[in-house]
Amino acid sequence: MPKINKPLVTLVAIALLGGAYGLWSTQRAAAPAKNKAAPPVPVIVAQAQSGEMPIHLNVVGRAEAYEGVTVKSRIDGQVLSVAYTEGQAVRQGDVLLRLDPADLEARLAQAEAVVARDQAQLAKAKADLERYQGLKARGFVSDEKVNEIRTNEAAAAATLKADQAALELARLQLSYTSIRAPFSGIVGARLVFPGSTVKTNDTALAVVNRIDPLYVTFAVPERHLHGLRRAVSQGPMAVQLALPGNKNASFEARARFIDNAVDATTGTIQMKAVLDNKQARLTPGQFLNVSMVLDQVRDAVLVPNEAVQQGADGNFLYVVKADDTVEVRKLEVIASHQGRTAIAKGVAAGEMVVTDGQLRLTPGATVKAKPAGEAAPAAAATPAK
Repeated sequence: MPKINKPLVTLVAIALLGGAYGLWSTQRAAAPAKNKAAPPVPVIVAQAQSGEMPIHLNVVGRAEAYEGVTVKSRIDGQVLSVAYTEGQAVRQGDVLLRLDPADLEARLAQAEAVVARDQAQLAKAKADLERYQGLKARGFVSDEKVNEIRTNEAAAAATLKADQAALELARLQLSYTSIRAPFSGIVGARLVFPGSTVKTNDTALAVVNRIDPLYVTFAVPERHLHGLRRAVSQGPMAVQLALPGNKNASFEARARFIDNAVDATTGTIQMKAVLDNKQARLTPGQFLNVSMVLDQVRDAVLVPNEAVQQGADGNFLYVVKADDTVEVRKLEVIASHQGRTAIAKGVAAGEMVVTDGQLRLTPGATVKAKPAGEAAPAAAATPAK
């Protein structure tokens, strides 16, 4: 029988006992950690409600003068004086510029003299006709002579009529030396100065814009055309306007015009709204945010905008179930307005949806919910190690 090495056996036994004790200690320490559940996630919730919501169309538009014209001269001449100041409000008929009238005044005087001569010749022709008609009645002149005198009288009358037209033309051309505002509005920058040469229908003398009322022009996607025509057919359509970056500066206009063709390059159609601008609050050329109500959604499910999240597969939100766990729901969004979103599919009225704290959620996570308006529950403290 071989001899047993007692020291070696003792060492092996001690090693086995140490390993068993270490395994027992590790399992004992891990058991509480395994049994300890994750704390609930604090969230803010709100109840989905049933209601109505207007479908708004929001686009960018630009203010445009109701009427605008570049004033030009109807005659050649030289600027004598400029009667307006830049940016001045003018009324229809106000004098803007005056051209040198000297040569036209001379032509008018000449035309008046020609008319006076024609009037004298016509008077003589009429007197001759009366005299020759009397002589013919007594048999002293022939019918041919009377007809000749009558022809002379008719020719003198025609000459007078032609020269009177020339006189009227001279007066009209003289009146063109005073350049007047075609309508009430605001005149722009000065374009000519005294001494400037003016050519007929060529030289720009002034720009006048009518800004009361004011047009607001904007382009609308063609997919809304049917709804827009239906709305406009029922009367002027209300349009809300606002200055970009300034929500306090809002205005209301009326849409009155839809263009007769869709722009093939952009797929949009032009519309115009008319805005009362008596205080000159807006200026042609300004950009404006344009909002219109296209339709009214009835019996829609409404949730706060904060509840709707964006994902790779589209819109979704978290719904809190009765056991305080959350479920992910994909959404079909109809429209958003004034902080609420109308949902067509994905959530029912009365369900609780998460509006704050979504970043810490996963499907099936347990939550500790507080209604909107209350302080969010504090997150569970992590034990110090």
